Amino acid sequence: MSVGLRAEGLEFHYPGGPPVLTGLDLEVAAGERVAVLGPNGSGKTTFALHLNGLLELQGGRLHVGATDVHRDLDRAALVELRRRVGMVFQDADDQLFMQTVADDVAFGPANLGLTGDARTARVERALGAVHAGHLAMRTPHHLSGGEQRRVALATVLAMEPDVLVLDEPTANLDPFGRRQLAELLTGLTPTQLVVTHDLPFALATCPRSVIVADGRVVADAATIDLLADTALLGRYRLELPYGMRLV
Repeated sequence: MSVGLRAEGLEFHYPGGPPVLTGLDLEVAAGERVAVLGPNGSGKTTFALHLNGLLELQGGRLHVGATDVHRDLDRAALVELRRRVGMVFQDADDQLFMQTVADDVAFGPANLGLTGDARTARVERALGAVHAGHLAMRTPHHLSGGEQRRVALATVLAMEPDVLVLDEPTANLDPFGRRQLAELLTGLTPTQLVVTHDLPFALATCPRSVIVADGRVVADAATIDLLADTALLGRYRLELPYGMRLV
């Protein structure tokens, strides 16, 4: 089975702060969907930001497919890494800034040098994948939270990435929006890392989950088995919604 990504002994600290990643190891197969769970401050988002070069590697090794992500990537290598690893941020406002949805989705392909019909086709495919073609000429900031989330995902899909990284994708979504997003993600083919506190969403979308605490992976199992271990969840300040039981 080919590797989607592999982290070996990742270490990282912010200037003047304590270590955030303390030897994080994780391997994800190509096409696999994995939820990354853990308490606030555990290092989940810091890990995610390494995957497309938003944070520079300080220690350890990181591979995306066959690419060795190392320090001092030149500009061309960094652009290619960010094409291959698409990051969907928690706040859609971090990704939507153009006058229309179509312009936002076209922004990435335009930066890859696509023009004319090729760029238009890329935009149409990405919006179609998230069932948002009808939103193409809308202003992004006039959309509902669920619509913005789908459009943000489309801006990443337009780059045709190998890996999707989603940071708290259900934040501020109502139950209908959460279900729509879950159905979208399970229908997509790229490797996916879903960083989330939403344990039912992890169960609905990711067959496998890991728990990150103190900057490293402390548990790795089938999602249903991991979430059924209430003692393990409690140890890392995670819990299912009140009344939800796994049998």
